[in-house]
Amino acid sequence: MSPKKVFIALAALLTISACGQPVGNGKTTDDAGANSPYGFTTAAQKDGELLVWVDSTRLDAAKAYQAAHPDAKLDIVTYDGNANGSNTLKTKVQLFDKAKAGWPDVAFTTDNNTAAWASQPSSGFTAPLNKGYLDQATLDGFAKGALDPCTVDGTVYCLRNDLAHVVLWYNKKLLDQFGYTVPATWEEYTALGARVAAEHPGYIIGTAGDAWAPEVYMWGSECPANQVTGAKAITVKATDAKCARAASMLDTLIANKTMSTLSLFGADFAKTQGDKVLMLPGPNWYGGAVFQGTIKTPAGEIGVAPALKWADQPAPVTGNVGGGAWWVSSHSEHLDAAKDFVTWVTTNDAYQAELAPGYPAYSAAAVKWLAKQQASGYWAGDIGAPITAAAGAVWPGWGAPEFSPESVWAKTVIPGMTAGKTVTSLLPDWQKAIEQEAQVFGYTVTK
Repeated sequence: MSPKKVFIALAALLTISACGQPVGNGKTTDDAGANSPYGFTTAAQKDGELLVWVDSTRLDAAKAYQAAHPDAKLDIVTYDGNANGSNTLKTKVQLFDKAKAGWPDVAFTTDNNTAAWASQPSSGFTAPLNKGYLDQATLDGFAKGALDPCTVDGTVYCLRNDLAHVVLWYNKKLLDQFGYTVPATWEEYTALGARVAAEHPGYIIGTAGDAWAPEVYMWGSECPANQVTGAKAITVKATDAKCARAASMLDTLIANKTMSTLSLFGADFAKTQGDKVLMLPGPNWYGGAVFQGTIKTPAGEIGVAPALKWADQPAPVTGNVGGGAWWVSSHSEHLDAAKDFVTWVTTNDAYQAELAPGYPAYSAAAVKWLAKQQASGYWAGDIGAPITAAAGAVWPGWGAPEFSPESVWAKTVIPGMTAGKTVTSLLPDWQKAIEQEAQVFGYTVTK
């Protein structure tokens, strides 16, 4: 049955009683795959189409695999990729669990939260990858820390597609014209904002109007707003001093109008502020998506500086904005095909070095991807060294719980900020909102 027919027939399937429990990740009442060398109980394997769910951006990855493997049987379905905390995959999987049919063999998500729910016994959707299913040499090829969001109690449940660590983007042409030096610390960055406000009003050095703003500024400040300490345990300290310093910085820059509160990809930003961008702290994918795409900055103007640090940090610490992942279903009846697919799309140069829009999580591909970006002639100076350095500087204390921290910020802080409230004054509201969201998902909260 095609995935479209599965969706249509799902309501009917839910009324049908079936024997046993869904096979996969140890949840079975029969002995199918009981002797599996993969570390989980497998479904009976058979030939057939590999059902792959991707978002529109990663559709090119599936198409590239198909082109390189013309005999492979793929059924490619596009969906929202769990973007903006939609929880589409979780919702569908819960329905498929009840229907005992319909699970994708492979799914891509734009978030890193899936391991928090899909690895739990109540779901068992994701297959363990490091218990014999994938070669250790393949896993070892990923960048330091890249698989951390995929890992629960030492078990790896996904392969990261790309990393989205934060660096400092800047317009070299404008900085040289204004006589400014690229800052190395957040304190210097804030001071430069004051100068820009006084000397070149209208120009901006950052944006805070999107849901991922805390992943740039709060995460980089080591703000302990959502530290996952167990499968259902989280520590929330959103009013901590390290959160407060980032909030105070945002307030200062918003007040002097060098920090935009417009949505980066909204209708107004490119039109009103696109040619006024002096600097932007943001993920590595800003290079293509923002400067070459949204605001269309001319070639030769944009450079990349190392991630900023606070004065008390020995070295730069950075956040991570996105960076999707590939998951294999423990229910898959095509595990060999799934293994080949996820390995190829995350490690093969034909996609990761040549076509991928973001910095590959697989280290060897990342080197080639950066070389291709540099060879384009678009950038002002070397972009490779700062982007590579920041890849290993992501602070591990920012958790990936079942819920989306981005949506909590979007519902709590952005409306207040838009209404004229300071971020500092909204920190207690943010604290409470995270606590409440965590409790809805069954977390024990420590403050």
